[in-house]
Amino acid sequence: MEKDTGKSTLKKQIIKIKGDIIEEVADFLAIEDPLEISLSILDASPKVNHKNISITMRTPGSDKELALGFLFTEGIISTKQQVDKVDTTPNTTHVYLNTSEKLNLSSLDRHFYTSSSCGVCGKASLDAIKTVCRLPNTSGNFQIAPDTIKSFPTILKQKQAIFKNTGGLHAAAIFNTSGSFVCLKEDVGRHNALDKLIGHFFLKDQLPLDQHLLLLSGRASFELIQKAVMAGIHFVMAVGAPSSLAVEMAKEHHITLIGFLNETRYNIYSGAERIKL
Repeated sequence: MEKDTGKSTLKKQIIKIKGDIIEEVADFLAIEDPLEISLSILDASPKVNHKNISITMRTPGSDKELALGFLFTEGIISTKQQVDKVDTTPNTTHVYLNTSEKLNLSSLDRHFYTSSSCGVCGKASLDAIKTVCRLPNTSGNFQIAPDTIKSFPTILKQKQAIFKNTGGLHAAAIFNTSGSFVCLKEDVGRHNALDKLIGHFFLKDQLPLDQHLLLLSGRASFELIQKAVMAGIHFVMAVGAPSSLAVEMAKEHHITLIGFLNETRYNIYSGAERIKL
């Protein structure tokens, strides 16, 4: 088994059975590896205060964006200016905050363990994950044509480079209100894909994404809507189904939420006023 040059897939010989035909062929698998995210601040000593924040199972690639997106959507950091530097190794990403930061690391007593299937495992209660958005409150005052919305799944499939090889990755993509593709991130974990995407815009200092649309390749869970809220996103579309809590949070934060989206149909669960019906 060997890693390809993109470091996101593994090539492995497998036995493929189709009807009566049995053959040995090369197949590509999406890599799932642990990433430890940690945080440090220099104090006046200058002693380094260090805190391990999270271990997540992810697809390697965009680890810096993943770490910063995670810290941002968890409400631990709020601006790019807080970050002094980010060091990465194959399985660790360490974020250093500026010495002027007053964040009390000892108060971060929640220990996160997130798997690729569930981003909220290990959190004690729903109250613990209702993070407070620190971005300016915006209305997301725009409308999108139905035909434009139905065109997004095709674009998503075209842009999912790693998925084409493995069939085993989730994706999160951002479009602008004109319907143009902006950016996409892939990962074995749907929550990681979205953190990578938000981290990308965090690094560019382009949050909030209040004039953009988010498309998720799978279902819309409560946590993904919560991350969208943190990034100032007002329009979320999912290829799969939304959960009841996702719909509840979307309505609470006046987010347009679409589920079961494909090239011919979709369901609107909240915020229909942003669609030109």
